[in-house]
Amino acid sequence: MGPGPINADPRVLRAMSAQLVGQYDPSMTAYMAETQELYRGVFRTRNDATLLVDGTSRAGIEAALVSLITPGDRVLVPVFGRFGHLLVEIAERCGAEVHTIETDWGTVFRPEQIEEAIVRVQPKLLAVVHGDTSTTVAQPLDELGAICRANGVLFYTDVTATIGGNEFEADEWGLDAVTGGLQKCLGGPSGSAPITLSAKAVEVISARKSIEAGIREPGETSRPDRIRSNYFDLAQILDYWGPRRLNHHTEATTMLYGSRECARILLEEGVDAAVARHRLHGTAMLEGLRALGLSIFGDQEHRMTNVVGVAIPDGVNGDAVRGELLSDYGIEIGTSFGPLHGKIWRVGTMGYNARKDAVLVTLASLEQVLRRAGAPVTGGAGAAAAYDVYDSESAV
Repeated sequence: MGPGPINADPRVLRAMSAQLVGQYDPSMTAYMAETQELYRGVFRTRNDATLLVDGTSRAGIEAALVSLITPGDRVLVPVFGRFGHLLVEIAERCGAEVHTIETDWGTVFRPEQIEEAIVRVQPKLLAVVHGDTSTTVAQPLDELGAICRANGVLFYTDVTATIGGNEFEADEWGLDAVTGGLQKCLGGPSGSAPITLSAKAVEVISARKSIEAGIREPGETSRPDRIRSNYFDLAQILDYWGPRRLNHHTEATTMLYGSRECARILLEEGVDAAVARHRLHGTAMLEGLRALGLSIFGDQEHRMTNVVGVAIPDGVNGDAVRGELLSDYGIEIGTSFGPLHGKIWRVGTMGYNARKDAVLVTLASLEQVLRRAGAPVTGGAGAAAAYDVYDSESAV
């Protein structure tokens, strides 16, 4: 019950137990095409270039940035938590001239703040995290696409922590590149990074296409400005997933099965219904934690549906509470990073764990551990407050 990874859905684990097939087996290429269409539904896009990058969610981030950024390009990163700093780190390694704006952890940016920075910096790319689990808040994106279009800026976001559990509209919000991961609201394991690219992003990437020696067609050459990673070269990966099926790497078959099943589960439930489920259980957890006497961290107007930050009570050893909760009850919650390390716990309700029983058991267990740690708690208050949320929802 932390900020991710979470327990994988049993359906996903069963799908991943299937036998491997060769990468050019007709069933394999059919699975790939089906998975592409499924993730168009997940991202809410009609982008043809919707596929998987083999690797954790960070692999997707790096593939997008190294493929879109030519050394020397200006990149703007609004930083409001640990993972904004990660985008800065990766963009710098890609050779970008990186500019940042920063706000206090637990807060987000107003659109006009980002617009002012875009006008001032004139970047090629705006790179922003959607939901930063280190702070438990989500940056509103719905107005940024129009700002980017008006200024000729590519718009990239990382939705690893939010996709499938928070509202997200790739096409409607004007995104050019989006990357995610399975291990949070999608209820899968880490190891595959869904990605979608607009036609504009594909044009930028394809302009640097360089085909490897040994598989080039006559007339194709290596470019001096080629993408600086072979494994994360989206120009080649697009050809691998596209009609050419041009060899690039051996597809991670088991992760393809898992990714496909994650998307099938989400779309069977319905994206809107899944977001509502995360909001319901996230609210029940939030109110339960408040009733236990814990102070909620961060701007609650912009909180993520699927993770809550709470201040560790004075006089309580946060790591000891987490350890006892894990060893005695089999429940994991998270700490945080940087300036928040040792100051807040992060409690998740996401993916397969966004369930009533998981919320109630976590609150009841945490109450007992807090009591043993000497924190003043009211018996049964956490679960009772969560029940109130569920009862009010069922009465609607």
